[in-house]
Parts: sequence; C-alpha cells; structure tokens
Amino acid sequence: MNAMLETPELPAVFDGVKLAAVAAVLYVIVRCLNLKSPTAPPELYFQDSALSRFLLKSCPLLTKEYIPPLIWGKSGHIQTALYGKMGRVRSPHPYGQRKFITMADGATSTFDLFEPLAEHCVGDDVTMVICPGIANHSEKQYIRTFVDYAQKNGYRCAVLNHLGALPNIELTSPRMFTYGCTWEFGAMVNYIKKTYPLTQLVVVGFSLGGNIVCKYLGETQANQERVLCCVSVCQGYSALRAQETFMQWDHCRRFYNFLMADNMKKIILSHRQALFGDRVKKPRCLEDTDLSRLYTATSLMQIDDNVMRKFHGYNSLKEYYEEESCMRYLHRIYVPLMLVNAADDPLVHESLLAIPKSLSAKKLTIAISWGQST
Repeated sequence: MNAMLETPELPAVFDGVKLAAVAAVLYVIVRCLNLKSPTAPPELYFQDSALSRFLLKSCPLLTKEYIPPLIWGKSGHIQTALYGKMGRVRSPHPYGQRKFITMADGATSTFDLFEPLAEHCVGDDVTMVICPGIANHSEKQYIRTFVDYAQKNGYRCAVLNHLGALPNIELTSPRMFTYGCTWEFGAMVNYIKKTYPLTQLVVVGFSLGGNIVCKYLGETQANQERVLCCVSVCQGYSALRAQETFMQWDHCRRFYNFLMADNMKKIILSHRQALFGDRVKKPRCLEDTDLSRLYTATSLMQIDDNVMRKFHGYNSLKEYYEEESCMRYLHRIYVPLMLVNAADDPLVHESLLAIPKSLSAKKLTIAISWGQST
C-alpha cells in the first residue's frame, strides 16, 4: 500500500528547468539594474580658459568618479521610480511667496519667490531664476529639494510655474505653456531685475526648462544683462532630432513618451473650457483643433502637432520644432554656459549629446555627460 502512494521521482531534466528559470531571472535583474556597467568620472568637454580651470579646481566633484548607490543606483528607471515615491515623503518644503503677472495677451503667469536663508559665501546678492521641466512647477519634489539647498547657501530663488501646470490656477487666455515659449520666463526675469536692482542672476533650467532658458538668453543680448552664468540640466537641444528617437523602444523611451503624453492630455483637458470653449475668443489657428485626435494621441509629437504648435500659429510640426528649439540660439549666448546631461538618460538619446559637445569646442561652454552608459 505504501509503495502505491509513493511519488515517483521527477526526471533530472526538471532540475535543469529550474536552474534555467533561476538563471533567467538573475539575468533580467542584472540587466534591469544595470549592475555590470562600469563607473567612471563625468565626461567633460570644454575650452581651456581661466574660468574653466577655476571651476574644475573649486568643484572637484566634476572630476571624481561617479559611484551610484548600491544595487538600484545604476538604473535610471529605478532611480526615477524610487524618487517618485520616496521624494514625496522626504522632500523639504521651502516657504515662498506666489507672484502673479498679467501677460500682454491676458494670460496670468505665476512664479514662486524664495528668499535666502543664509548669507552668500561672497556676500553678493544672487538670484537663481529657475525653469522646471515639462508640465512642472515649484511644488515638484526635485524643485523643492533644489530650492531648499540653494536657499541654505545664500541664494534667492524664483521658480516659474508653467502656464497651465498648477491645478489650482485657471487659465485666463486660450494659451498654455509650450516647448520653447519664453514669454513667461522673460516676465519673471524682468520682475526680478526691477524688484532687486542690485541682484545678479544665475539661470537654471531642467529638461524642457533647459531649452526655454537657453532660447531666452539667445534671443537677444539684452536678456543676458546681469546674468552670471546659465546651467541647463538634462535637455535634448533639438526637438526635431529627438522626435524620431522618442518613438524607439530602447531604454523604454517609447513608454516614457506615452506616459508624458498621457499627462499632457490630462492637463490640456483640465483647461478645456479656457482653451476650446464656445464662449472663448480663440485665435484663428485654434479653431480647427480636433479634440478627438487629442483623446487618441499616444505620443507628445501627436499632441504637439494637433494642439501645441497652434498656440503660436505654426503651420507644421517641423516648423514648430525648428523655431522653438534652443539649438539655433546656443551660439548667441555669451555668458558662461554649463550643459549637463546624464549618460544613461532614457529620454535623451546619446546622438543628441553631440550638440553640446560641438558647442563646447567653439564657445565658453562646459558640456558634462554624467554617469555610466547603459
């Protein structure tokens, strides 16, 4: 009877299947965490000058080997996901005042002003004018962290809230922020210059904000007055060149494109009445907007073509991207310029980094590629 109840031994091949499954899981983990990528110092591209030598001497971090946090720190995807969760709990909450500016077309621009919490190291009055990334504002975790650190080191900070990005601020004209519109940022800078006539400016832009600040400085030399330097972080420089790479699946770029497009749709539709309502006096370029195409859009390019380019009357997506990208303005910037990119940025394809590298050979520009390649 006992012999009849005994379970027959499984063939040895089953153990092989288990080992193969374990090996496959480990391989996926190693690939996802990017554990085999070597660490290295940032790649720096610059002309030899007194300023660049001083910067490298006073900021040794620029030449040190980049060693990311153990396990999760080598994956840009996991860093993004973890900070999205942990940052909401651990981010500081700097106190600032919200300022409102009425634009020429009736739009209401807002920015938040944060006073310094300590004396600046050289005793100067310096204001950081900051432009966040796409659809972002002063309440985002990375902006709060940056502002808190700057305040404690003696900097005043002015942070632009992109037009339409704040959920509790209604649009007062049929227009919202776009890829390269500098009007609101320029209005904020002019307010700071007028209110603080002795202050000097450090211009900072993140991602889409990096495109806006570089374009703003290059539009006219007058915009560079009282500007000490400009720092652009993780922008792509040319939307026209980037649009093809945004549809590729390597580094999950197409997936991020979909997520950002979905967020943009929600923001646009939350302002549906202000932008497309029957009682709104819309510019002629917006009259043929087909909202059904917006509902079905799965990429930023589709949204830009159907809605965003029309806010400024561009006839095609190509024209919009060519005119609104900072690449054609970079050579007109005469203040010191630092262009910072992550080597493993899932959104900015490595081919786009040729733009800052090329510029650094011609102008007083430092191009930095930070982190390990994937």
